[in-house]
Amino acid sequence: MDRDDLPPSINFPEEEEKILKFHNEIDVFKTSNKLSSKRPLFSFFDGPPFATGLPHYGHILAGTIKDVVTRFAYSEGHHVHRHFGWDCHGLPVEYEVDKTLGITGPADVAAMGVAAYNDKCREIVMRYSSQWRDVVLRLGRWIDFDNDYRTMYATFMESVWWVFSELFEKGLVYRGIKVMPFSTACSTPISNFEAGQNYKDVQDPAVVVAFSVDDSEENLELLAWTTTPWTLPSNLALCVNPENDYVKVKDKTRNNRVFALMECRLTWFFKKPEDYEVLDKMKGDKLIGLKYKPLFDYFIEMKQSRGAFRVLGDSYVTEETGTGIVHQAPYFGEEDYKICLREGIVTRDMPPICPVDASGRFTSEVSDFVNQYVKDADRNICQHLKSAGRLLQQSTIQHSYPFCWRSDTPLLYKAVPTWFIRVECLVERLLANNAKTSWVPDFIKEKRFANWLRDARDWAISRNRYWGTPIPLWVSDDLEEVICVGSIDELERLSGVRVTDLHKEFVDPITIPSRMGKGDLKRVSEVFDCWFESGSMPYAQIHYPFENVERFKKGFPADFVAEGVDQTRGWFYTLLVLSTALFDQPPFKNLIVNGIVLASDGQKMSKRQKNYPDPRGVVDRYGADALRLYLVNSPVVRAQNLRFFESGVRDVLKEVLIPWYNAFRFLMKASSGIEPWERAHEKSFIVPVEIWPKSRNLMDRWVLSFTLTLLRFVHTELRAYRLYTVVPRLLRFIEYLVNWYIRMNRRRLKGESMEDEEDWFAALHTLVKVLTQLIFMMAPFAPFFTEFIFQRLKTKLDFSNFKIENINEVPSAVDEHGAPVSLHYLINLWYPAELDKDNAATTDVVDSALEARVAFMQAAVEAGRSIRTRLELPLKAPLRSAVLIHPPDTDVVDALGKDGSDGLANYVREELNVRQLTVTSDKAAYGVRLRARLNPATAGPRLRGAFKPISNALSALSQSALEQYLVKGEMTLEDELLSGDDVTIDYVVGDSRESNSCEENSLLKAAKGKLKKTGRLATASPVKAKEKPEDGPHWEAQAWDVPDGLGRILVLLDVRPDAELVEERLARELINRIQRARKKGNLLPENTIQVVISTTSESLRKALSTHAMLIDATVKQPIACCADANDDSGALTTAKVDAEARGERLGELVISEATTIPPDDLSVTIFHRLTKCSNSKSPANQKQVKAQSNSSANSPERGSQSPSLKVRCSKTGESIDVRLVDAHGKRLVSDVVELLNVVRGALGWVKTAEMRLMHCGSMVQCNSTENILRFSGLELSLE
Repeated sequence: MDRDDLPPSINFPEEEEKILKFHNEIDVFKTSNKLSSKRPLFSFFDGPPFATGLPHYGHILAGTIKDVVTRFAYSEGHHVHRHFGWDCHGLPVEYEVDKTLGITGPADVAAMGVAAYNDKCREIVMRYSSQWRDVVLRLGRWIDFDNDYRTMYATFMESVWWVFSELFEKGLVYRGIKVMPFSTACSTPISNFEAGQNYKDVQDPAVVVAFSVDDSEENLELLAWTTTPWTLPSNLALCVNPENDYVKVKDKTRNNRVFALMECRLTWFFKKPEDYEVLDKMKGDKLIGLKYKPLFDYFIEMKQSRGAFRVLGDSYVTEETGTGIVHQAPYFGEEDYKICLREGIVTRDMPPICPVDASGRFTSEVSDFVNQYVKDADRNICQHLKSAGRLLQQSTIQHSYPFCWRSDTPLLYKAVPTWFIRVECLVERLLANNAKTSWVPDFIKEKRFANWLRDARDWAISRNRYWGTPIPLWVSDDLEEVICVGSIDELERLSGVRVTDLHKEFVDPITIPSRMGKGDLKRVSEVFDCWFESGSMPYAQIHYPFENVERFKKGFPADFVAEGVDQTRGWFYTLLVLSTALFDQPPFKNLIVNGIVLASDGQKMSKRQKNYPDPRGVVDRYGADALRLYLVNSPVVRAQNLRFFESGVRDVLKEVLIPWYNAFRFLMKASSGIEPWERAHEKSFIVPVEIWPKSRNLMDRWVLSFTLTLLRFVHTELRAYRLYTVVPRLLRFIEYLVNWYIRMNRRRLKGESMEDEEDWFAALHTLVKVLTQLIFMMAPFAPFFTEFIFQRLKTKLDFSNFKIENINEVPSAVDEHGAPVSLHYLINLWYPAELDKDNAATTDVVDSALEARVAFMQAAVEAGRSIRTRLELPLKAPLRSAVLIHPPDTDVVDALGKDGSDGLANYVREELNVRQLTVTSDKAAYGVRLRARLNPATAGPRLRGAFKPISNALSALSQSALEQYLVKGEMTLEDELLSGDDVTIDYVVGDSRESNSCEENSLLKAAKGKLKKTGRLATASPVKAKEKPEDGPHWEAQAWDVPDGLGRILVLLDVRPDAELVEERLARELINRIQRARKKGNLLPENTIQVVISTTSESLRKALSTHAMLIDATVKQPIACCADANDDSGALTTAKVDAEARGERLGELVISEATTIPPDDLSVTIFHRLTKCSNSKSPANQKQVKAQSNSSANSPERGSQSPSLKVRCSKTGESIDVRLVDAHGKRLVSDVVELLNVVRGALGWVKTAEMRLMHCGSMVQCNSTENILRFSGLELSLE
C-alpha cells in the first residue's frame, strides 16, 4: 500500500465504521454462512434478552464472548447458526405498561380489557430493538437479526405448549397450594430462583411477643420472636425444638410475669442475670401440646375446628436467634405450612388463611388493619400489641431480604394456588446430566450450580398475569377433569376453533366439551412463567417438533452457550430442568459463565445514578475492538466481577492496538523499499500464505517458533473455551513482537544491510508471516482491526494454494487475484499441518530450546534496564561490561557462549549498550552470595521470644540451604515454620573474600518469601554501593525471574565512570536531539537539510567531532557546530558557510529548538538545503515553477539509472533535480504528495504556499511515481 494510506496514526473508531460499511456492502455475514453451509454444524443457543431496555455492559460482555467463540468455530471449519432472540413476555413488559397507564391491580386490567392491555404490551415490547441492533452490530457481533426468534411468535408459543404437554403426559405437572415469593408490585408469585436473584440488606422490625397459655396456674406466657409483625394476625400455632432445653422464668422487671423460652437465649432476652429467676427447666417436648390464647380473634374458630393455637415441635427451630419459640403463620411461611400441614392444623384442600390480597394489603378479614399495606401495618400492629400488654421487646434488625427482580420492591412469602413442575424427583438426573457438561470456570458447575440442584424444589410455572403464553390446560369447574393441549391442531380438533395467535385474549374464549359430562371445560387463567419460555428456547426457536426435526437432532445438545453467573439460578437451570425432563440429556455441552460488570465504585450499574459511561460513547471514543479486548481480558470471563473503568478501554487502545498498528505500518513501509528490486528482477515480493519461512537469523527463528507455539496454544485453549488464558498470551505476544522482535531487527527489516538480500527477504517474510498469523488468531477478538490489516497485508500474500469452499456458489467472495475479499471468509485458519506437532512441514519451526534461550535473553535485558532506571543511567550511555549469572543446570544459557559470542548475546550487548558480556553460572567469582534475614514486622509478633535464636540460626545457614528455601518457599528452624514474608533473602554482591558482616558493594532484595515466576522484577531497592578503586569494576546487580518457571538470573553491570564512554553517550544524545527536531519539524528522511548544533559546551563539541562518523551514519545529513548556544544569527551564518563549502545554497529555516543534555544546554537548528544550484535568468514576477522530466525519467523502464524530475523556478532562475530513486534503486518519491513536499523543500520550504501539480491547465492526480513520469511539461502552481 502507498505510504499515505497508512498515516502515522489513525482514528480507530472511524476506521471501524469504514470496515462496518465495507462489511455491509459485501454482506459479509450472510456470505460467510453460504461459504460454510456444507461444513459440520456448530450448535449455539443464544439466551433471549428483553428489548424493553437498552443494552448495557453485561449484555455487551456476554455478546462478545458468544461472538468470539462462534467466530472461532467458523474459522475452525464449522457452520454456525447464529440467530438473535427476544424475550417478549412477562413482568418486565407488563411492569412498564402498568407504570405508563397507572394500573395498580387486576381490577384495572379487567376494566380496560385483556385484549387492550396486551395490545399495549405488544406496542412497547420491541421499543428498543433498533437500538439493540445498532449497538450489537457496531460492536462487531455476527448475529442474524432478520431471522430472529421471539417468545411472542405463535410458532414459539406452540412449541412451548408442546414442551408442557410432554411434561403433563409424564405426570410432572400438578396444582397445589404453596407458599411462594410474591411480588405485590406485579401482583404475581415468582419462582424461588427468581427470588434468589435480588437479595438486599435491609432494616426490619424485630419484636418479642407473649402468648398466654390456657388454664395455667402460674399464668405462663410463651415468648416468640419475629421479624414480620404483619404475619401475627394470621398466627395459628407456635413451634419449639423438642430436643433443646427450655426454662420457665420469673421476670422481676415485669411484675414477676412467668415466661417460657429456650435456656440458651436467656442472656439475649435479659440484660442482667439478677433480672430473672429460673423456676423450672425442661426439654422442649414438654411444651408440645400446650394451648394458648391467640393475639387476635380473626380466626378463633380454627381453635375448635382444626386444633389451632397450640405448641408444635420441629427440629428446624434453632438456638441462634430469637427466643427458641417460633410463631407459625402457615400461609406466609414455607416451613410453617409444612409443619401445620403435618399436624393437621391446615389441609391441602381447605381455603387458605391468607388475609392479604395481590397488592399486599390486608383484606376485610383483618378488620383492624384492612386495606393497609402489610409492611406499613407493622407499626400499627406493634402499637396494638403494646396496648394489650403483649409486646415485650421492640427493636430493628439488619438482614438479607429478597426483593422483586423487576420492580425492586420487597417480596412477601404468601400461599397461592399454582401449577407446578415436579423437579424434586428429578434431582439425581439433573446432577447426572450436569456432570456431562463442561463449564468455564469449572467451580461454578461443581459448587454453586450443583449445590443449587441438590436443593431444587418443585417449580411453580404459573403466573397470574396477562402478557405471556397461556398455560394450555382446560379444566372443569371442580378441577376433576383436566385436558392438556399440545398444539394448535389439537386445540382445533378438540374445540372446533382454529387460532393463529395463542395469546390469552384469543384462546380464553375457547371451550372444550367435557368427556365426563361436566359441561364445557375452560382454560385456566394463568400464563407461563417467562423462564419456562426461555428454558424452552432450544425447541421453540425452530418450532420443534412441528418443523426442523433433523436440524434439531443435529444441533442438540448445543455445543456452546454463555451468559452471566446470575443465570445459574435462571436460564442455565431452566434449560437443564426441561431437557432432563424431556430427553434425560443436558441441553448444552460447553458453557462459559461470565461475572457481573459493576460501576467503577463497585456498585451495581444504575441508569438513575448515572454511575457508568454510555457504551456507545465509549465505542465512539476508543472503538469496539478496544472495548471487546478490555472485557475479555479481565477477570469477568472467569465468573468474577469487574469494576468497569473507561480508562481501561483507553489503555487497550494505547498499549495494544496502537503498537500493533505501528508494527504493521513499519512492515508496509519497510516492504515498500523492495519495490525497485522487484522492478529490476521482474518479480514481486509475495509469499504463499501457508508457507513458514526459513531463516538463519536467531530472532527470526525465535519469533516464528513463538508464533507457532502460541497458535497451538490458542487453538487448544479456545477449543476448551478458556478465553481467560488466551487473550493475555495474545496481548503479550503483540508486546513481544513490537518491543523485542521489531525493535531488535529494524535495520534488517528496512534493508539497510543491502549486501545480504537473502537476510532482508527472510526478515520481511518472517514479519509478514507473523502478522498474518496474528490477525488469524486475533480475528475473533478484534474483528475490525484485523480486517483493516488484512485488506492491506493481503497484497503481500499468495492464496493460490488456499481453497475456499463453495466458492463456485459465491464467486464474489474472492477478488481478481484469488484472495478472499474479507479476512472473515477464511475457513480452516488453523491449518492441520501447523497444529500437527509431528508434521514435517512445521517440525523445524518450533524450537522450544530457542524460545527458552530468548526468554533468558529478555530477562537479562529487563534486569539490565532496571539497573539503568534505578541509577538514572540512560540507555544511550555505553558501559564497559555486563555479567549474566544463570543457574548451574541451565543448558540453554550456555548456548549464549561463555564469552557472549552467540547471536542472542549480541542483542543483550546492544540493548544494554555494553562493550563486553560474560555469561557464567559462577556466582562466587563475582562475590555473589545469598543472605537471609528475619522480617521483624511479619515474623516478630508471631515468634516473640524465639525471634533472636531463629534469627541467629538463619544467619548461620549455608548457601545451599538458602538456595533450597528459594525453591521451596519454606523452611523449619527451631521447630518453627518460616514462609512467605517471614524471611527476606538478599543477594550480596562484592568481593568473594569478604565475610557476611562486611559492607557490600551492592545489596539487592532477591525475594520476599516464596518467589513468583512471573518474569517480573525479583528485587527491591539496593543499598548504596561501596566505593571501589577507580581501576576496578563498580558492580550494580539485579535479579530477575525468567517467565514460565525457567528460573532466575542475576545481571551485573559495571557502572564505573569512563571518559571515553561518556563521550560516546553524548554523541548518541546528540543524535537523539537532532532526530527529535526533525520529527517535530515534520521532515521526511529524504528531505535535504543542514543541521547546526549551537552550544558552549566543550564536551558536546568534542563528542560531535570525535564521533562524527557515528553521527553522520545515523543522521545522513551535513552537521555544523556553532560556539554560541543562543544566537540564531550565528547558526544561520554557520549553516551558510558549511553549505557554500559544498557548493550548495541554504534554504528556509525549518526549526530551531532549544534543548538540553544535562548539564549542558544546546540548540538544534535545521535549514533546508538547496543542492547543485545554477543561475539562469527568467522573469522575476512569475509565481510559477515548471517541472520537466529528464530523458531517463521520460522512459521509466526497469534498470534505468536514477530517474528524476528537473524543476526550474522562473522566479529565482534556479534549476533543481528532484531524484525519484536512490543509488540502490530504492524509491524516494512514491506519489504526488511526496513530490510536492520535496519540491517545496527544495525551493526554500515555502510553508504558506498552497501547491498544485498541473498539466495542461488541469491538476494532476497520480498514485505512483510511474504515473508521474508519464507526463512532460509538468507545472507546479504556487498560490
